[in-house]
Amino acid sequence: MTSNLPQRQAVRRGLHLWPVGTVLALTFATAIAVAAVVFFAGWNLLGAEGLKPERRLTSGTLFDLVKLSFGVVAGAGALVALVVAYRRQRVDEDGALREATRLHTERFTTAVSQLGDDSAAVRLGGVHALTGLANDAPTRDLRQTCIDVLCAYLRLPYTAEADIPFSDTDARHAYLALREIRHTVIRLIRDHLRLPPEHPHSWQGHDLDFTGIVFDGGNFSLAVFSGGMVSFIGAEFSGGMVSFIGAEFSGGIVHFGSAAFSGGTVQFGDAEFSGSTVHFGSTEFSGSTVDFNGAAFFGGTVNFGSAEFSGSTVEFSDAEFAGGTVNFDSATFSGGTVDFRHALFSGGTVDFRRASGAAPSGLVPSGPVPSRLVPPGGHLPTGLTLPQAWYLPTP
Repeated sequence: MTSNLPQRQAVRRGLHLWPVGTVLALTFATAIAVAAVVFFAGWNLLGAEGLKPERRLTSGTLFDLVKLSFGVVAGAGALVALVVAYRRQRVDEDGALREATRLHTERFTTAVSQLGDDSAAVRLGGVHALTGLANDAPTRDLRQTCIDVLCAYLRLPYTAEADIPFSDTDARHAYLALREIRHTVIRLIRDHLRLPPEHPHSWQGHDLDFTGIVFDGGNFSLAVFSGGMVSFIGAEFSGGMVSFIGAEFSGGIVHFGSAAFSGGTVQFGDAEFSGSTVHFGSTEFSGSTVDFNGAAFFGGTVNFGSAEFSGSTVEFSDAEFAGGTVNFDSATFSGGTVDFRHALFSGGTVDFRRASGAAPSGLVPSGPVPSRLVPPGGHLPTGLTLPQAWYLPTP
């Protein structure tokens, strides 16, 4: 499936140094300018009004002139040596980077070839090798490449367990081995998203492309999505439990658009949305449980616009809405439950405008009236009952 992440443009790498003659000329010009500034600053601070004329050149004055000449020559030589040493250091650093990149490429080729091996054990070793290679990558772009390959491995065609004949033991064993590898990839990504940004092995801020992936389990609990682009567009949550418990969405953009929650349980309990944009737009909730119990919405936007709730349970019990926007604009409710019991509204916006269909059941939130919850005229999904105080007056 084609990635929906923005395409990163290739940047031509290499060492770019100015001609040495140009560098020396600029260096001497800068040195002369600095010396002139210092001289005139000292002249003004001393309040000097002029130079005392000398009628005869004494031996002391001549000796001072000789010392000054040698000082100028020595200074010029020092500047030349400094420029040459700096350029040599840059060349050495570039050579070291090229060598590190060459070794990285060799290791990368080996690790990727392991991912394509017939043996599940070898493929698992390739996953760990590629993860270690990402941590040792000499540049951010090379680390991103390793992360891209791990995500691409998850996007490979995947046969669900329900589609495997029960009598086909070999196919079932192959499926179980592949599932173990896939869950290991998810776990390793999660572990690196838990590391603080200043940690040398943190993957926060990198792009993660989970487009179209079939999730039959996986654990993103306590992961921090604080930058970059994270795409779950078109992903299918069809079995097992996928956990985002305690995850933090504090920056960047996370897309669940057009994802399908058709089985299993997805948990966002105690997750914190404090400054990112999380899209569930056009997502289909048709047969799973999505749990936002205890989640905190302190900022940013969580968008359920045009989502379809046709048979799932989506729970916001004990969630806290203290800022930001939760948008159900144009959502369709044709079955299932969206539960806001004991949710606390102390700020922010919850928008049900143009929602249609059978309303969520058990909607008994507490706290102040969230803005824009009930539009003028009270046009809400059929059967939705709210406290009278929550209805905005008709203009």
